[in-house]
Amino acid sequence: MRTAAQHIVIDARNRRSSTGRYTDRLLEHLQSISHGTNYRFTILLQPDDPWTAQADNFSTQACPFPQFSFNPLNDIRFSYLLNKLKPDLVHFTMTQQPLSFRGNIVTTTHDLTMLRFVRAGKSPTLIFKLKKLGYRLLFYVAHQKSHRIIVPTEFVKQDLSDYYPFTSERITVTYESSEPPIVNEAIQPEGMTNPFIMHVGSPFPHKNLFHLIKAFEELQKTYPDLELVLAGKKEFYFNELEEWVRTRSSFKSIHFTGFVSDEELKWYYQNAQAYVLPSLSEGFGLPGLEAMSHGCPLISSNATCLPEVYGNAAQFFNPNDLDETVNAIGSVISNEKHRQKLISAGYKQIEKFSWSRMAEQTFRVYKQSL
Repeated sequence: MRTAAQHIVIDARNRRSSTGRYTDRLLEHLQSISHGTNYRFTILLQPDDPWTAQADNFSTQACPFPQFSFNPLNDIRFSYLLNKLKPDLVHFTMTQQPLSFRGNIVTTTHDLTMLRFVRAGKSPTLIFKLKKLGYRLLFYVAHQKSHRIIVPTEFVKQDLSDYYPFTSERITVTYESSEPPIVNEAIQPEGMTNPFIMHVGSPFPHKNLFHLIKAFEELQKTYPDLELVLAGKKEFYFNELEEWVRTRSSFKSIHFTGFVSDEELKWYYQNAQAYVLPSLSEGFGLPGLEAMSHGCPLISSNATCLPEVYGNAAQFFNPNDLDETVNAIGSVISNEKHRQKLISAGYKQIEKFSWSRMAEQTFRVYKQSL
C-alpha cells in the first residue's frame, strides 16, 4: 500500500521582490522535477499574487502577512496558518519567518547584507535602531531553528559559518543562474546617441552607486562624451541619489531611466561600452550574469562572492578605491580587444549555471530533511 504523500510548504511571498527570481525559478523547475513522486507542495503567496500551479501535486494558499514584520500578532497568526496546513517540511525562501513556528524548517539565506548595510531610510532613528535589533534577533532565531540552510555561493556559506558557527554543518550551496537573453527585438530609447556605461537596479546603500558616479566624473575628464545609464524603478533611494546628482556637474550626462521595457533594456545591454557593478555586498550577483548573456562586457567589484561567480569573465576592481575603479573602467572602454575578450568569456561563464540544477539540489535537501 502506497504511503501518504509527504507535504512540503514553500513560502513564496517574496516572489515579486528582489529575491523573487530565485523563488520563481525554484517553483517552475520543482513542478517538473517532483512529477510522479510521493510529495505534494503548498505554495504560500501574497493574496494578490496571480501565480498558478501547473502540476497536479502543487496547490496554493493565500498568506496575508507582510514579508517583514515585528508584529507579534502576525507572527502567531502565521504560525497558526502553517500548523493548520500540517506540513512535514516548510521551506522559507528568505530568512524572514515567524519566530514562533517550530516545525521542520529549511531556510534560504541569500546573504548577510541586511546586517551590515541597511540604512534608516524614511524611518526615525529610534524606530530604525529597534528594527535593526529586531532583525538581528530574527536572523539568529531563524538559523538556530532551521534544520537545513540553503545559500547561493560558497562565499555566503563561509560568511554565515563565521557569523554563526553552529550553522556550518547545516549549509548547502545551490548556485543560481542567469535568465535567457531577452528574445524581443531591441528598441533604442530616445536621446541615446553617445557612448555609455550602465547599471541596473535600485541604489540601496550596499550597491555603492555614489562611488560609481564619482568614478564616472573622473572618467569624463578623459572621455568627455561618455554617459552613464542608471536603470531601475524610481523609489526612495533613487530619488535620494538623483537629488544628490543634481548638485554635480555630471548631472546632464547621467540618465535616470526609471522603469524600462525589456526591449529597451536589451538595447542598453547590447550597446553599452560596459556594465559596471560597484557593489559592496552580494549573495550571488545575477545582474552581472544577465549582462553577460546579452554580450555586454562586465566590470565588477571584487567584493564578497562576485569573483566566485564571474570567474575570468569580468574586469575586477576594489569598490572602495576610486582610482582603481576609474582605471578598471577605462581599461575596458578604451580597448576593444579587451572588451571582446570579456564578452567571449562571459558567454562561457553563464553556461556554468543552471536553474534546473539549483531546483534539483534543493529537492535533494528536502529529501534529506524529511
